[in-house]
Amino acid sequence: MADKKAPVIVDSVETLEEKIKEVRAAQKAFATYTQEQVDSIFKAAAIAANKARIPLAKMAVEETGMGIVEDKVIKNNYAAEHIYNAYKNEQTCGVFEENKDFGTIKIYEPIGLIGAVIPTTNPTSTTIFKALICLKTRNGIIISPHPRAKNSTIAAAKIVYEAAVKAGAPKGIIGWIDVPSIDMTNMIMRESDTILATGGPGMVKAAYSSDTPAIGVGAGNASAIIDASADIKTAVSSIIHSKTFDNGMICATEQTLIVDKTVYDDVKTELKARGCYFLNDEEADKVRNTMLINGSLNAKIVGQRPFQIAKLAGFEVAEDVKVLIGEAESTDTSEAFGHEKLTTILGMYKANDFDHALEIASQLLENNGGLGHTADLWIDEINEREKLLKFAQTIKTSRLIVNTPSALGGIGDLYNFNFAPSLTLGCGSWGGNSVSENVGIKHLLNVKTVVERRENMLWFRAPQKVYFKKGCLPVALDELKNVLGKKRAFIVTDQFLYKNGYTKAITDKLDMLGITHETFYDVEPDPTLASAKNGAKAMTAFEPDCIIAIGGGSAMDAAKIMWVLYEHPDADFMDMAMRFIDIRKRVYTFPKMGEKAYFVAIPTSSGTGSEVTPFAVITDEKTGTKYPLADYELMPNMAIVDTDLMMSAPKGLTAASGIDALTHALEAYASVMATDYTDGIALKAMKNIFKYLPRAYENGDSDYEAREKMANASTMAGMAFANAFLGVCHSMAHKLGSYHHLPHGVANALLITEVMKFNADPTPRKMGTFSQYKYPHTLERYAECAAFCGFAGKDDEDTLNRFIDGIEQLKETVGIKKTIADYGVDEKYFLETLDQMVEDAFDDQCTGANPRYPLMSEIKEMYLKAYYG
Repeated sequence: MADKKAPVIVDSVETLEEKIKEVRAAQKAFATYTQEQVDSIFKAAAIAANKARIPLAKMAVEETGMGIVEDKVIKNNYAAEHIYNAYKNEQTCGVFEENKDFGTIKIYEPIGLIGAVIPTTNPTSTTIFKALICLKTRNGIIISPHPRAKNSTIAAAKIVYEAAVKAGAPKGIIGWIDVPSIDMTNMIMRESDTILATGGPGMVKAAYSSDTPAIGVGAGNASAIIDASADIKTAVSSIIHSKTFDNGMICATEQTLIVDKTVYDDVKTELKARGCYFLNDEEADKVRNTMLINGSLNAKIVGQRPFQIAKLAGFEVAEDVKVLIGEAESTDTSEAFGHEKLTTILGMYKANDFDHALEIASQLLENNGGLGHTADLWIDEINEREKLLKFAQTIKTSRLIVNTPSALGGIGDLYNFNFAPSLTLGCGSWGGNSVSENVGIKHLLNVKTVVERRENMLWFRAPQKVYFKKGCLPVALDELKNVLGKKRAFIVTDQFLYKNGYTKAITDKLDMLGITHETFYDVEPDPTLASAKNGAKAMTAFEPDCIIAIGGGSAMDAAKIMWVLYEHPDADFMDMAMRFIDIRKRVYTFPKMGEKAYFVAIPTSSGTGSEVTPFAVITDEKTGTKYPLADYELMPNMAIVDTDLMMSAPKGLTAASGIDALTHALEAYASVMATDYTDGIALKAMKNIFKYLPRAYENGDSDYEAREKMANASTMAGMAFANAFLGVCHSMAHKLGSYHHLPHGVANALLITEVMKFNADPTPRKMGTFSQYKYPHTLERYAECAAFCGFAGKDDEDTLNRFIDGIEQLKETVGIKKTIADYGVDEKYFLETLDQMVEDAFDDQCTGANPRYPLMSEIKEMYLKAYYG
């Protein structure tokens, strides 16, 4: 029978390299284990460690000369029992979450090789803890012991390792350095996948400087504040229990007491009665000089009993003294009693009141270390809740322990069962750590997320009521009184419509219904924010319960802004104009509309579709910038589309608004957000426009059918883009109108065919971003539009060319000129403003829904083509 291979003694860099390879190979196999296998190994290792709690405790005290055997027994027991109990039912393998609706799967995976640095203060318990959480998470671990605690550390590691292998773990899954050195510890830090660093500040800093992800912990310097409301007997007994546990070597242990002056003497009396010794001035100075050597903690006092520390300092105290207490006032770094001590010494401060106590505690943390670690409070937690919360808000530590022995409360699960058990306590950014909680299994797991493509929920939204047909206006207005019970109506329009009697049919009907009304008619063709504010001021004075906007897009857009400012006078316009990618996820939440007034939109032209959209374009009169606002709160409650109001529209308005409506339909159909619901009405709108716009243009004042079909087309196109949104043609048109004062419909007409050619490229530089938009297919989409409108070619490209020719012919028929230059826009000024116009168009809200995501250079090229032809 072959001899078993002798274990590698790791005493050099070369042997450590061999050990690292061995642990990595074992971990690769371990990563394939099932949850059932892992849990069996985890349990066996925990049982073995727990059984060895006493011999390991004895070995640690004997080797290090620090601490108390009986307390280290508890630590070892805790490291095995509480860690096992906390995580025995936790999943750490495979798929742990799946959401089929959203198409996501989350999977636990091990990190790989964990480098574990073990402190001299808690060598066996920390080893048990780190080895167990690595086994639970299918990680390999290689341990670097402290040189003064190597034998007890290795003994603990062997016990866990042998039990794990016997239970089925791969051989080599736990390794350690037999003869520790700085070079080998540094090598572990470099070669591991993650470092679990527990120890002094220098070692933790080295871990974080190793270029390997590290979970380190900072120094503790816990203050225990004793408020005037505290139960003094419980507080003192608990603090002594905590401070004397393993001679104060748990980093969460109290280092200073800060006591309210009204109970200071009572606390002092109780401490003396319980076996604590208050140092006189001479003794206190001797202890100060013994505690810190050149500003650093003297390792000789760590984990020692008071009589041993006193002897070291040059005086004597009784052997049964529990804690040495030095009273102090200064919180400067020079005051030794304000530092972490890791032994049976306490500093004690007198506070004038609770706020002063918080100030002392904060200064000690800032000046003497311990930021992020632990703080303790003794208080009447029922009747002094405000103080407790102030403590929590003020003190910069990750653990805020209330009415609990700090050492045993800080490690978790002993005095509060919703607090994770751990022997590695993170201090967050305050302590220079990557975690601010008790370290556990979740910190040793990678989470893989499988994300399947999903198309988000879409929508189709329109006004509550849309009334349409020649002569429908008075019938629809009946609802204001008879159904809705409205009493005061505020009418918004422009001067031309007001002076030419367009509002008379409305006001006559309102008079008949007994509804009081007022008319605001100071709306410009490009409505300004100033005009909207004036209207809102008049609206506020009148206090309407109904707003009626009549006119083209300008009147309706202005009325929408007035509506917002009337109902929400504190609303910020620039916040409302804030850009968004997805209207459902925007940063700014539009205020709820309709609480004061019902909004009715009545168009007098066939183009903007504003009567059925959540959009409003408003101009900043100070800069001339046009802002397209978008939110479904801006959607009118009722739209009344009555052809009687459109019969006398002039030819220029008929042409511009008609091509504007065509652009709405085309951009909605090409949008990345287009749906079956918007496609149908967009196609019908286009077909109507091609068939009826020339008739409406030529003899609109007598051709009711043409006017009605154009009115329907405009409203349908509005519904389409209200839900699918628009594209870069509108982005560019907004800025062309803003900078060069071209009517909006004309601006769209000058740009639309250039944009179509740009979008139809089957291999664009960039495509639009939206979950339902899978690949560039705008050429096919335009071909569908063309076919529906009666244009056919030998293939999609030929069909598109014929369609573009048809659009150009339609524009010519209704008097639209060929180029921007043809409208008298000065070439020099156009070129001077071009770059800023390009950037503004790129940043326009409409750009994001375009099927081809445009670069600014591409927008510039389209502008130049539209200018020169």
